[in-house]
Formats: sequence, structure tokens, C-alpha cells
Amino acid sequence: MSKPKPEAKPSGGAQGGDKAVRELYQIASQIYDQLNGGQIPKMSLPLRTKANIRFDQRSAVWKYGSLKGVRSAKKLKGALMLLRTMYVLDFIREMIAETKSSTLREMYYISEGWDLAKFHSQDESDLLAEDLEIITECLREDFRLRPEESGASVIGNITIEEITRNGERRRINCRDDIGDAGYTIPYNVEREKVKFVDHDAKLIIAIESGGMFDRLVENGFDEDGKSILVHIKGQPSRSTRRLLKRMNEELKVPVCSFLDCDPWSFRIHASLAFGAIKTAHISEYLATPTAEWIGITPSDIENYQLPTDTLTPRDVAALNAELSDPRFSGEMWKNEIELMLRLNKKAEQQSLAKYGLDFVTDRYLPEKLGALGLAT
Repeated sequence: MSKPKPEAKPSGGAQGGDKAVRELYQIASQIYDQLNGGQIPKMSLPLRTKANIRFDQRSAVWKYGSLKGVRSAKKLKGALMLLRTMYVLDFIREMIAETKSSTLREMYYISEGWDLAKFHSQDESDLLAEDLEIITECLREDFRLRPEESGASVIGNITIEEITRNGERRRINCRDDIGDAGYTIPYNVEREKVKFVDHDAKLIIAIESGGMFDRLVENGFDEDGKSILVHIKGQPSRSTRRLLKRMNEELKVPVCSFLDCDPWSFRIHASLAFGAIKTAHISEYLATPTAEWIGITPSDIENYQLPTDTLTPRDVAALNAELSDPRFSGEMWKNEIELMLRLNKKAEQQSLAKYGLDFVTDRYLPEKLGALGLAT
């Protein structure tokens, strides 16, 4: 058996790809050394269990703790996962060398040709991709693995420069150079692919529903409110969260979440602001801890007499769980969640249409933003 060697830089020479090749080589090299020394091969990685997740108060994001687990070839299951790992390392190496990419779904189907190493479900292949992120401290975008979900949409007076498929740089104004659907966020939004050139925004608003996104665009809130509007399409993708964080930090513009009043929308905000347990290894890379909530609250249900729906037992269970979630430890969240449980009601952001199509931009958002000192 010959020891694996790192290849030369792939064409294009992206820094992320170079680091990924080096880190993947290290994994393969360690397995080789163990086999060559007559040892049973193994890999060590942080335990991805609830017991090993902690909320870091200083950075205000989820992080993995210090507990480690071992994936060993002592047992058949561990041996198969190490075999799959080697196949995935080679698959990623080939993509980087050939400047190709694959969806996570495609990688799962490609494994059908790996004989004993094929995955039994996409959950297995997705988890292995996440494991490699944790071990290498690279991102799946560095591995040229992309998700199935489509990117979110952006409308506002911000000019970006992106790399086209032909490798050329193209400038796009996300208000003047796009159609009604907005600028679609690509899966890779790192600086080498997407640069911010100019903007006049005072606010970035992450919007849950397509209907409300279209309402704010039609009402001209991106111009009148000096806002960059981002349709996050429900639970935001990693690229959406990364772009929001980049805009917040690099443009020095505050981010706000304009979402429904239900426990699931509260969790979307928590994921955007503080990170999620599933992606605890990259929370500091994705999360925007300063993000403010300007979505519908239980207090709004009372103050504006909004149309509502009754909470389901699943909603109630989720709200009770959020009362002990450190991401909702602030006084505002505790008061609102307790009020919601007493009211036994939830409401959509589009319930504001009760007062007409202009109410949300003429009154609701100005009042919400003014209360936070963010009036535009």
C-alpha cells in the first residue's frame, strides 16, 4: 500500500480548496499510518450529542464541548464508516482537482457505485460531510459540496461583484439590475466569490414569507426605508445566514428578523442570531448575535387585535421547551412566550393586512423599528 500524497493546487487555486486538500490528505495519511503500523484504524471527533453542546455566553452562539468520540474499525459498523470516509475523501479530492461540484444528494447516489461503501440513506452521507467539516475545520463549500435548497432572494440598493460561470467579474445592483424575484443568493458567498461594492442601506430585514417579501418590495420599503430586504424562505440556508452575517459585519448595518408569531418562527430567529445545534461547529461563522426581532409578537396580537389561530399541542410543547432554551433567556422573550401560552394564540405576519396593504410599511414597521432606535 502506497501512502497517499497531496495533489498540486487545483486549477483556480481557491484558498478554501487548497486547505481542504491538505486537511483531507492528513485524514487519509493518519489512517494509512495506523494500517501500516498494524493498528486498527480509528478517527476521533467531537461527540454530536445534546450533552456535548453548550451555549457560549461570551460569543452568544452554540458550540461543541470537549467530549470526544472514536470511530474505530473494531466493529463492522465503524469499519464501514471509515471505508465510506476514504471514498468520500477521494470523491472530494477529484472534484477540487477538476473544479467540479456536487450536491449532497448526488454524492449519496454516487456512492451506489462504491460496493460495500455505499450509504444506506442520505442522512448517513450528510452526517459524514458534517463530520469532515468538524475534523478539518473547513466548510462543505470548500469540499465543493452544495445543498439542494435554492438560495434566498435579495432586493435593495446594494451593488455586489460576483464571479460568473466563465470566471469573469460582474457587478449587479440588487435593486436596479434584477427582476421582481430579486438577486438569488448562490451557495458559495465567500469573499472570493461575492464582494460588496457599494450600498446606502441603514437596515437589513430577513423576511420569512414570500408574500410579505413581495408586499414590502411592492410598497417600496427597500427605497423608502433604506433597507436591504432578504426573503429567507422559511428556515434560512447556510449561504443565507452567512451572507446576512457578512453584510452585518462588513457593511456595519443592523439585521432584523421579520417573521410570524409562532414557536417555529422564534426558532428560525434563534438559528439566524445564535446558531443551531446541528451546525454548532460553525456557529461563529454563520450566526449574527446582534440580530433584532421585529416580527409579530403575542403583544402585537393584543395591541393590534390581529387575526389568530389556536396553538396546537405541538406548538405548546415547543413554547415550553423554549422557556428553558438559553437563546430565549432574555426578559422580552420570556414575557412574550408566557403571554403566548396564556393567549393560546399564534398569528402570521400577513395578518397585518387586516388594516390594508400599506399598514405594514406605513405604520407597523416604522413603530417597531422606532422602538428599537432603528427608524430609517
